[in-house]
Amino acid sequence: MKFTKVYILLVILALLSACSSKNEQASTVDKTELLPTVEITHEFPDTLVVGTIYSPASFFTLRGDTLGYDYERIRAFARENKMAIKFHIATSMKELISFIENNKVHVAAYEIPITAEYKKHVIHCGSQNVTYQVLVQKEGKDTISNVTQLIGKDVYVIHGSSYEARLRNLDSELGGGIKIHAIDNDSLISEDLIDMVASGRLPMTIADSDIAQINKTYNDSINISLKVGFPQRSSWAVGKEWKWLADTIDAWSKNDKTIARAHEIKQRYFEMNKHHLDSMKAMSDSLSSLIESAQNQDAQKDLNKIYSRKEGDISAYDQLFKKYAATAGVEWTLLAAIAYVESNFNPQAVSWADARGLMQIMPSTAASYGFSEQDLNDPEKSVYVASLIISKTNKFLQSYIPNNAERLRFTLGAYNAGVGHITDAMKLAQKYKKNPKVWYSNVEEALLWKTHPEFYNDPVCSYGYCRGTETINYVRQIENAYRVFREYEAKKRKK
Repeated sequence: MKFTKVYILLVILALLSACSSKNEQASTVDKTELLPTVEITHEFPDTLVVGTIYSPASFFTLRGDTLGYDYERIRAFARENKMAIKFHIATSMKELISFIENNKVHVAAYEIPITAEYKKHVIHCGSQNVTYQVLVQKEGKDTISNVTQLIGKDVYVIHGSSYEARLRNLDSELGGGIKIHAIDNDSLISEDLIDMVASGRLPMTIADSDIAQINKTYNDSINISLKVGFPQRSSWAVGKEWKWLADTIDAWSKNDKTIARAHEIKQRYFEMNKHHLDSMKAMSDSLSSLIESAQNQDAQKDLNKIYSRKEGDISAYDQLFKKYAATAGVEWTLLAAIAYVESNFNPQAVSWADARGLMQIMPSTAASYGFSEQDLNDPEKSVYVASLIISKTNKFLQSYIPNNAERLRFTLGAYNAGVGHITDAMKLAQKYKKNPKVWYSNVEEALLWKTHPEFYNDPVCSYGYCRGTETINYVRQIENAYRVFREYEAKKRKK
């Protein structure tokens, strides 16, 4: 069966992913002239047309939901002014500026540097973001706290990057002595070097502070406190004919409610720890993790009445996993493994991305199955929705991946990142001569590529940026937990 069926069934994929609501659409285009021109007016349009770029901060999809620091803020602006919203995705800053100049969008909700060059083309507006280039190093007693301490140290940067330029200027300012290693590799980006520092493969690198902050939420072992560059201001922007809109966005951004909301959003994206369980804990620790929190004492008592854990059970919710295993089409211990990695068996867990409950379901996903956000705090409803998601994803992938064990890995990857990112990775694997039906060393590697603009902007991809490392680790964590729980249950039956 030809892999091109993936393309034919994108309609089904759209139903599974549910990336956009009826008022929030995303469009990807190759050329500016293909986009319609927005009418120049002095009042709010019915639909606000927004330009942006896929990135780990501004705009991306996760588990079928659209997320991003700039996305959430521009969506709030549109809603407060009773406008629907539509997105056009540029593949570069140059293309985004052309969207603005040619009146293809009303506003670019992306951090555009406030420089003399860009001011020739756009009007900057909204709250300003200030970033610096920072030193990325391992946390510890030998942490460098002053740029003069870089003399004699090895620092790795990408050849030809702004980081290399700044580092060489700094070296000159210090009179020389920094051991600069400029890596000439087109396939590497700043985030790759940060990951290498976090894992101990490189000693130090340079990165923009916003990129470094996001990566620190995934790698708390790095230190990013030392500034090595000058401040760079950036903000949203509109076309020269849209000064009234710029003034309106400026006023809105200074509102106390807007400032408080923006601060909360910024904390979630740039400060809140995002990683799942890093490794399997001792079995005794995992089994002792019960209902750790509830909204109030009465809720805790009610939960304890319904879900009392018996000695020898994996969790307080084993009966729920057994009840819905057939619906999901998997062994009940796999549902237990997912709950363990997702929430550590905590039905009140809420992630930075707003995934909720025992099985960490996104509210928009729950809504597509007829359940409310509040329903996700109910362990049974959470497990039931998770079982429906797993079943639906597994059936969708069945035509392309006949091997059950392989398909399970793809299904787990889709549960974590969203079906769209997995099918993107399958297409990339196919295009670059890897096996699109095999997860390890094939599709998982292609998923890693989706951190890079070269690949997530590839014509075969429809869902943009994805932090593939998290999904790859997630699949391995689930498989490890699943193996441990199955072995535990097998031993228990033998007694």
